[in-house]
Amino acid sequence: MTDAPKRTPLYDLHVELGGKMVDFAGWEMPVQYPLGIMGEHKQCREKAALFDVSHMGQVILMGENVGEKLESLCPQAYATLKEGKARYGFFTNTDGGIMDDLIVSNAGDHYFVVVNAALRHQDIPHMKANLGGVEVTEIFDRALVAVQGPKAEEVVGGLCPAARDLKFMETAIAEIKGVECRISRLGYTGEDGYEISIPDDNAIEITRAFLAHEDCEPAGLGARDSLRLEAGLCLYGNDIDQTTSPIEASLGWAIQKRRKEEGGFPGAERVQKELDEGPSRRLVGIKPEGRAPARQGVEIQCKEGNTIGHITSGGFGPTVGGPIAMGYVANGHGEPGETVNLIIRRKPQPAQIVALPFVTQNYKR
Repeated sequence: MTDAPKRTPLYDLHVELGGKMVDFAGWEMPVQYPLGIMGEHKQCREKAALFDVSHMGQVILMGENVGEKLESLCPQAYATLKEGKARYGFFTNTDGGIMDDLIVSNAGDHYFVVVNAALRHQDIPHMKANLGGVEVTEIFDRALVAVQGPKAEEVVGGLCPAARDLKFMETAIAEIKGVECRISRLGYTGEDGYEISIPDDNAIEITRAFLAHEDCEPAGLGARDSLRLEAGLCLYGNDIDQTTSPIEASLGWAIQKRRKEEGGFPGAERVQKELDEGPSRRLVGIKPEGRAPARQGVEIQCKEGNTIGHITSGGFGPTVGGPIAMGYVANGHGEPGETVNLIIRRKPQPAQIVALPFVTQNYKR
């Protein structure tokens, strides 16, 4: 007998707003609202959209030299992460594969970590077992909402002036309607925006206050997926997994120079070798020429008819105005402009390899 899906503190509000609820990673989450996925996507690109991301795992790390200890599990430079700054990263396994991707923030007297919902059962024991002398506490009494889009600063800053002062990948504690919240200027849509950690008891009130702004509408998992795909952002379980190295996934930018040189993280030998010699395959952007979307698992062939890879994420890009995809292709392929065929319903469909992202990322630097 499987457990019933869990509900976030915003569940009742989702239902009230007409959210279509689905089981996602063991949580009842809205996939869309009456505005529809296309409308919600457009809303985020042009104004502001609010997403419930409370299913993500929020973790506090307390102790001495937390950043240094995290470096034994991650290829990122967390020992030198300044207070008030956040950094994207990932746990690697001994084979150099990605166990999960995460956001780590230096909150001063502790580090604040957000991990994927489906992998919290893996990540938290992993940290507890390997971060000696660090108290690892998953917090269950806070919602997490993301306000994303070019109007996000007006929506959040109107209720919290301190939010306006944050730049991309910065974090602070500030009050919203008299409630102490953690506000981080980041997100996973390619747009400017914030993720706000709010005490459960105040989550609906504060979310309503954001949605009261004329430029803010609720958005669900459907728009979140099309937005991150257009922005060329990896989805764990699709584009990255335990077998994928950061270099194959074109995530070398997320490993700081010192860490690339010194290693000292799980799987460093493979990662350093791929940095020097190149990986056997690489994640690329793909634009089908027709109207048919290429979904996960679709075979990619070179123009000679040989299989060179597979699609990992694909769908319709509302801002792009057509189908888009990401996938892995073998070494020797993958240059922007290369023509390939996608085998969709057993028929080859022409496509072109393109540079990622599909849309300009609009972060406030």
